[in-house]
Amino acid sequence: MEIVQKKRSVKHTFTFEKDHFNFAYKDKSGSGDTDFNYADFPKKCIIKIEQNDWLRNVGFLWIALGAIQLGYAIYSQSSLSGHGFWLMVGLACVAWAHFSKVKYSVYQAERGNIFVIQNKEHDKIVNELNQRRSAQLLDWYGEINPENELENEISKFKWLADQNVMTTAEAEAKIAQVEWLHKENSDNPSQVLN
Repeated sequence: MEIVQKKRSVKHTFTFEKDHFNFAYKDKSGSGDTDFNYADFPKKCIIKIEQNDWLRNVGFLWIALGAIQLGYAIYSQSSLSGHGFWLMVGLACVAWAHFSKVKYSVYQAERGNIFVIQNKEHDKIVNELNQRRSAQLLDWYGEINPENELENEISKFKWLADQNVMTTAEAEAKIAQVEWLHKENSDNPSQVLN
């Protein structure tokens, strides 16, 4: 499955494979791609806004200049013809700066950042990544490993509950099974040695 996001010169492609996904990007500064395990997708993100501050600030300056020109023309009771030019140019610059703004959810993973453009595809991508992340973590760590220490297994299931991979009740049930298994093994040491 592949989902492509585009906004102006920015293009992000998410390719979902069975056990990993590829995040590819292309923009004015360059291009690249990275493969990530679903388990490496972070729970939390930061918001990044990319906008043309210079154009917006110049627009506000021209709006102010145009307003002063119009105000002076009204005050001096002269013709308003031609005095609204800078006001209109300023409004156009502010509007262009606003509509060319790109907002991202940035997920900071160990192998690099994953940028998801906040558009109509945003929630679909994040939900797909989270579902596959939960499935992969459950596949990797969801079963009891009798060779692990009791504390490690308990910590593992608590961590899976914290990661929203399993419910608290499911984690407590697994912890109870681990405790029973370790108690059973400690009661029958001869079976462990054989």
